[in-house]
Amino acid sequence: MPIPFASPEWVAAFKDAINASAAYREAAKDWEGDFWFIVEPEPGQPESARTLMYLDLWHGECRAAYLAKDESERTPEFRIAAPVKSWRRVINREVDPIRAILTNQLKLKGNLAKIMRSVRAAQELVLCAASVPTQFD
Repeated sequence: MPIPFASPEWVAAFKDAINASAAYREAAKDWEGDFWFIVEPEPGQPESARTLMYLDLWHGECRAAYLAKDESERTPEFRIAAPVKSWRRVINREVDPIRAILTNQLKLKGNLAKIMRSVRAAQELVLCAASVPTQFD
């Protein structure tokens, strides 16, 4: 049964998928960093439609993943924001996550060079997200 995207249940399933992935664990064995993954409201939607997902990724493991109310709760190393249509394209593997960042489909704040050194980890992370049965509507 599909899980609504960016819901608490989806974030929990994403964390479980990350932690169950041997490929991600290997690709990200040297990665240390945490993220805001932000779903921005579509034009005409209120700011309250914005969703904040926090992920703490550490050496191939997801130590924490949850929805947050306000960005002031944490100061992660990275912030990636986009409307749901861009997240959908990445999760459905229609666009590579690095290409999405480089073409500004996903807006990154943080050290791009660090992410570029971990392209395989980013790709495996997307495969983990893609393994979660997701409802985008």
